[in-house]
Amino acid sequence: MKKKAADPSAKAVEPSLAPVSYLWRWSRLLPAALLLVGILFQFFMPLSLNGSPFFVASPLIAAPLFSLERTLAFGGAAFAFAATLRFVTEMRGEESVVPSMGPQLTTIAFATAIAALVNIMVRLSSERLSSAHEVAEAAQRAVLPTPSKNVAGLRVAARYQAAQREALIGGDLYGARSTPHGVRLVMGDVRGKGMAAIETVSVVLGAFREASEQEETLSGVARRLEEALVRDRADRDNTDEETFVTCVLVEIPTGHQVVRLLNCGHPAPLLLGEDGSVTPLTPSTFRLPLGLLDLAPSPGRPDTWDFPLDSTLLLYTDGLSETRDATGTFYDPASRLTGRTFPTPARLLSTLVEDVQDFSGGLTEDDMALLAVHRPTPTPATRI
Repeated sequence: MKKKAADPSAKAVEPSLAPVSYLWRWSRLLPAALLLVGILFQFFMPLSLNGSPFFVASPLIAAPLFSLERTLAFGGAAFAFAATLRFVTEMRGEESVVPSMGPQLTTIAFATAIAALVNIMVRLSSERLSSAHEVAEAAQRAVLPTPSKNVAGLRVAARYQAAQREALIGGDLYGARSTPHGVRLVMGDVRGKGMAAIETVSVVLGAFREASEQEETLSGVARRLEEALVRDRADRDNTDEETFVTCVLVEIPTGHQVVRLLNCGHPAPLLLGEDGSVTPLTPSTFRLPLGLLDLAPSPGRPDTWDFPLDSTLLLYTDGLSETRDATGTFYDPASRLTGRTFPTPARLLSTLVEDVQDFSGGLTEDDMALLAVHRPTPTPATRI
């Protein structure tokens, strides 16, 4: 069996929580703050000036942040404060040095009406966006279903993190299945973006579901995926650009504490030991990505590695390893995870996502797919 020792000198880095934007939270205080500033302005500034700009701004700022009722409430409050301050000024006998209040109240009323219209438009747009988001979520579940948390006694967790918050799915893919040949996994990354990449994800996962059941070897599975890509390319008459998929195929045979990997141009998976060690499972032979195997027809034989009890196999796409910090340094998952242990594979993935967000300052340029498989200590319920 091949086994590569982890670097004991690697420093473990504690993850920090993903940066949270407080802009939205604090912006909700602005309408009330503007009313307060308007009142103070009118009390302490020269009488020839007034707080009209602040009173006008309050409902306009509230429009995209609050409900229609609250937007109108801020406009009404602004109107009431302005009128009350005018009344106080008149009671003090100072109205002769204060500009006419009529234009000020008219402006506030008009701004409130505009704010109400903006609020209605924002709500309608939000409803359409919410509907589109629900459709995207349904498409994600259909194209990239979440694997079961327990696959033939192995604990499994998956995570898809889109680079853009409004996007849910892209060209990354993963899958985990219990088959007659053991548990088989796939992690891949389609070249390109957009609908074409999503269609290719669907083709690859569909072929994997079928081939993982029928093929005796991982090389046979890779061949079937290659054939599916070639057929899809011909069906779509995609001759302008080559479509290929970096991919790692995994087999965890029943009754053996080993893992077999066939890596086709994909980042090397990591094996996390129960002692905090991290071992990159680097392939012994370079293989071309799927879709390019016509340049090297044989995908080769898989590599076999030890997969001890209480260890975790981590598969990921280059959205993880190619994340950069402010200085341009690449994220190194092996060094960031060395010396750390995690109670569950789900917690491992949550930690990775948080740490990547902290490392990059919340700015990532590529989607990131993660798949973690933990081999627990055998029990009657988990023995495979």
